[in-house]
Amino acid sequence: MMNSPHETFLRENHAFFTDLRHKIHQNPELGFEEEQTSQMVANLLQEWGYEVHRGLAKTGVVGSLKVGNSNKTIGLRADMDALPIVETTGKAWQSQIKGKFHGCGHDGHTVSLLAAAQALAHSKNFNGTVRVIFQPAEELLYGGKVMLQDGLFEQFPCDVIFGLHNMPTLPAGEFYFREGAFMASCDTLHIHVHGKGGHGAMPEHTIDATLIACQIAVALQTIVSRNVGALQQGVITVGAIQSGDAPNVINDYALMKLSVRSLSPEVRELLLKRIGEVAEFQAKSFGATAKVEHINGCPAVMNGAAATQFATEVAQNLVGADKVHTNCPPLMGSEDFAFMLEANPNGCYCFIGNGDGNMVHHPNYDFNDEIIVPAAAYWCALVEDYLR
Repeated sequence: MMNSPHETFLRENHAFFTDLRHKIHQNPELGFEEEQTSQMVANLLQEWGYEVHRGLAKTGVVGSLKVGNSNKTIGLRADMDALPIVETTGKAWQSQIKGKFHGCGHDGHTVSLLAAAQALAHSKNFNGTVRVIFQPAEELLYGGKVMLQDGLFEQFPCDVIFGLHNMPTLPAGEFYFREGAFMASCDTLHIHVHGKGGHGAMPEHTIDATLIACQIAVALQTIVSRNVGALQQGVITVGAIQSGDAPNVINDYALMKLSVRSLSPEVRELLLKRIGEVAEFQAKSFGATAKVEHINGCPAVMNGAAATQFATEVAQNLVGADKVHTNCPPLMGSEDFAFMLEANPNGCYCFIGNGDGNMVHHPNYDFNDEIIVPAAAYWCALVEDYLR
């Protein structure tokens, strides 16, 4: 049972927010394209008395509500974007736009924060300023970075910042925390391999870029096993090797696409350095060249000690200690809330269980509407406990 003064209000409005979640789900928008979603968010926040700012990172929305005379501020962040996936759930609220799908639950994150925003505006039981931050383009892993570059914390300073993500397979409505590294950094790399093309029947006159790319892919897998400590984590995934079309042509060019993950800045730096070295010298040994291009990168989610302890206690008071899990294992997935924590280390990101069902990014995934209330109640409790 939740120990929340907002529970009755949230449950009375649960049908409204469930319907709103379904409408957002039916009309998904990809990163930096969330025009309808951000307009809807802005309209509701204005209706509830928030001072609303639009335009950070193109479609971002920040709502601020000040109550009392305290200068303390707290920031709560939700993401709004969908994924380029064809949905196969067959539900009544299934995406109406083929190839776009809220397959990570950002529709539920948006609605949960909106529910909290309405409840907080209704009660005004705090002294200070709450900022609700609706971020675009999390799936691209740099929407948060662009909001910061556009002046998020300069225009809307926050003493402390919090984020939340649903997690399928974990019990619905239960909370999961970890101090320090909580989710991995992510770097997307392209490796351009250049050789010498020719006829498939005369390989002796060529430098086979396709074969060299395959050799590089195998050699890259020795980096984690032989350069990264056994008690540290790193992942190098070669997700694509693209080269040529015809079976009887030896190609002069191959493109490799990599995803690189780690849980510490030191391992991240090591991986990026060694990938460049291995690619260059593997290619050189065959008489070819390889150039590594860094497409984008996101740091690891690093939860601050004090903020994590505070958030854990808030959750324990809300749902009971038996439904709050501390020191949970880190996840090698990534989340660009990391940029906000990098800019303001006094913050915490956590998971809320979504219950049984398909994992996020699966075409049959769906957000569990029953966790809107506990998620929103958690946001409210953070605000009221911090801004007493």
